[in-house]
Amino acid sequence: MIKSIDRKLLVGLEIGTVKISVLVGEVLPDGMINIIGVGECPSHGMEKGSVKDLESVVKCTQIAIEQAERIAECHISSVYLALSGKHIGCQNEIGMVPICNEEVIQDDIDNVVHTATSVHVPDEHRILHVIPQEYAIDYQEGIKNPIGLFGVRMQAQVHLITCHNDMAKNIVKVVERCGLKVDQLVFSGLASSYAVLTEDERELGVCIVDIGGGTMDIAIYTKGALRHSKVIPYAGNVVTNDIAYIFGTPQATAETLKIQKGCVLGPTFSKDDTIEIATHNGRPSRNVPRQTLAEVIEPRYTELLYLVNNEMLKFTKGLGKEGVKDDLAAGVVLTGGAAKISGLEVCAQRTLQTQVRIGYPKNITGLMESAKETSYSTTVGLLHYGKLSHWNNRDDEEKRTSVKNWFRKIHKWIKQEF
Repeated sequence: MIKSIDRKLLVGLEIGTVKISVLVGEVLPDGMINIIGVGECPSHGMEKGSVKDLESVVKCTQIAIEQAERIAECHISSVYLALSGKHIGCQNEIGMVPICNEEVIQDDIDNVVHTATSVHVPDEHRILHVIPQEYAIDYQEGIKNPIGLFGVRMQAQVHLITCHNDMAKNIVKVVERCGLKVDQLVFSGLASSYAVLTEDERELGVCIVDIGGGTMDIAIYTKGALRHSKVIPYAGNVVTNDIAYIFGTPQATAETLKIQKGCVLGPTFSKDDTIEIATHNGRPSRNVPRQTLAEVIEPRYTELLYLVNNEMLKFTKGLGKEGVKDDLAAGVVLTGGAAKISGLEVCAQRTLQTQVRIGYPKNITGLMESAKETSYSTTVGLLHYGKLSHWNNRDDEEKRTSVKNWFRKIHKWIKQEF
């Protein structure tokens, strides 16, 4: 959040393995998010979603925050913070309660969801998100919104996302060391889905994969609800490391080569198509065929995609055991910083045997040059998440406050008259 008057402003912060990114967004009257501030800094001290060097991460985060503050001309006081890492887990649970007064009210929904969350989670873990999937009232199933319906008993199916308590505390500590508060911790894969998926894709069944530097965050939706969450601790950095090792070039140069000159499809370049590659210790740069670079990149991306495919197969197999005939008809959506590479869409369609698209952040305006890139999907998603979770609640509170103030004015006027 930001200290400002009469403006709905939110801040999203992602502390990634490769880059730290900050976005400041203003929620416009039509619900669109206008990006007014952008900050980023190369990340040092992070690995696969975990803090390895606190001081280094704090310094990098401060640089990104200060940059966003200068551009947005504001003071940032709190942020929505992304969380990833192999410690992220998920489980689907069911709760059931009697309906108090025959007609379902919000208290009944709160009670049944609370009952569904009263389950054992792994030691040293805590629940990060409780996401309702659907409700059932007596013999009526597949209900999205039960408010106002009649019945005797109500059942809720919910998706729980859990995280390791210490891992979460470490990344929150980074933000607090920067003098900021955390509005809410949000699973990166969930945030990205808010930025790039459509309602139709969620209904049809879709798997979104955010390919970052250290992790791949997976979220699978069917029938409009989140059913499965997973973090795979391998991602774009394994490709970068191969390039650096094989061509004897610094990591930063290898990352630039991957994004700007790399391709996931090998046999697409002529032998005359060469690229210049800088080497270590000031030695002269050398020219290599661009196809050679592609032949280094393609096997690694294929391996990563096979890891995604295995996770999707496990999910669909689990549905089959439950007697559910759900299909991921909308295919796969790839996003994240490592999704910004030529040929990935075609390679993924061939490997995953389903339709694939590259997901770009949507429903934003303003400073679009950075925010429209796949590398900002999580950060944009944090703003969408914050808009839905915070401002909707705040609007409800403001309405209640407005009504109370109106009654106070009426009461004061009556006292003056009589």
